[in-house]
Amino acid sequence: MSHMTLDDRVSIQEGLDNNLSPSAISRKIGKSRSTVIREILKHRSFKGKRFPGAKPPCARKKDCIVYGLCKDRRRCAGPCRNCHACVDVCPDYFPNECEILNKSPHVCNGCHKLACNYERYYYYASYAHNSYQDTLISTREGINQDPESLQEMDDLISPLIRKGQSLSHIFATHSDEINCSRSTIYRYINDSVFTARNIDMPRRVKYKARKASDDKKLTKEEKLLVLSRSYERFKKYMEQNPDTDVVEMDTVVGPVSTSKVLLTLLFRSCNLMLIILLKQKTQEEVVCALNWLCDELGIELFKQLFPVILTDRGIEFLNPEAIECDRYGEIKTKLFYCDPQCAWQKGALEKNHEFIRYVVPKGISFEDLTQEEITLIMNHINSLARDKYHGKTPYQLSKVLIDNKLHEVMKLVEIKSDEVCLKPALIKRWHR
Repeated sequence: MSHMTLDDRVSIQEGLDNNLSPSAISRKIGKSRSTVIREILKHRSFKGKRFPGAKPPCARKKDCIVYGLCKDRRRCAGPCRNCHACVDVCPDYFPNECEILNKSPHVCNGCHKLACNYERYYYYASYAHNSYQDTLISTREGINQDPESLQEMDDLISPLIRKGQSLSHIFATHSDEINCSRSTIYRYINDSVFTARNIDMPRRVKYKARKASDDKKLTKEEKLLVLSRSYERFKKYMEQNPDTDVVEMDTVVGPVSTSKVLLTLLFRSCNLMLIILLKQKTQEEVVCALNWLCDELGIELFKQLFPVILTDRGIEFLNPEAIECDRYGEIKTKLFYCDPQCAWQKGALEKNHEFIRYVVPKGISFEDLTQEEITLIMNHINSLARDKYHGKTPYQLSKVLIDNKLHEVMKLVEIKSDEVCLKPALIKRWHR
């Protein structure tokens, strides 16, 4: 049986929030009922009491006939069970247990009682997935050998290594006696678990240490945001909404020493490409550019033109909530991410980037460019006839398929066919 995915866990949380039974949830995600219950119990989150220090009601409250515990009959003439202070003064107080937590699925999702003094447990998909990932990592750490078998391997392998034998030779001649992989043996030697050391392996000490990657690694929170908007989810969404237009988004960068980048947006329906010059390759700049476009178009038209945006997992796009909402918090689009190393999933935009490079070759900085020059490049690219559209240009198709207010805002104009230029000469000052 396959491992439970983040999508499965999100479905479980949604089901619990809507008071669905574990059986109904199991049918929805295609897992067994026992699997769902084990998942909930194993990864539920303890939240404590809503009011710290408050005691739950007494289990004997319904049958209690005690009077006068507070010794003040003038103020309280009824039975003590009607007084909230009885749990503090009654010697026979016995805490009751929550009826919801005592039965399946043993969590408080879907319970909306405000006056609750019980301990609370909730199931959160993100917390459960994080906990599961931590478990996967921790189970693979350390040494998965008992001391006796580890000593036997050391007695076999270390003397042979010190004779100058390679691990490939040792595995070829003693594979039946070694109960782990070659990479594990390398790790044991590197971690000084065996008597042999790296210095005993001539080729090993010649290798240079690998340089750390300059790419920023995603945090767990960012990974969850990406997983909840994965390409698989994008395909499911498009199956449910086949008539929805898709806009592909990416950035084009210059030399490493420069900061300005180009934000590109391409409409799949007609291959029209928008290009916006950004000061830096940051989340703030991307959000600011999209919010500006939303302000200029109006949020209703923006929703119509950009219902779905598909982009890669670049760090500049890893603020999905800010991209999906306008500056006032109203949702303006849906964002999804391509799979890693799968540029073909937004291949139309990647192909169009070639046209940008015809005018601004790799190695040329964007620092001296202005938005007016970028708009000029954009108009020449959009005025290039395409075979796939039977000789029509993206601009001509966009005039029919897209609200023309976008053309006004982005200053889109058609370049005469014989005047289209996709050479560096388009930006004449480079050739003065």
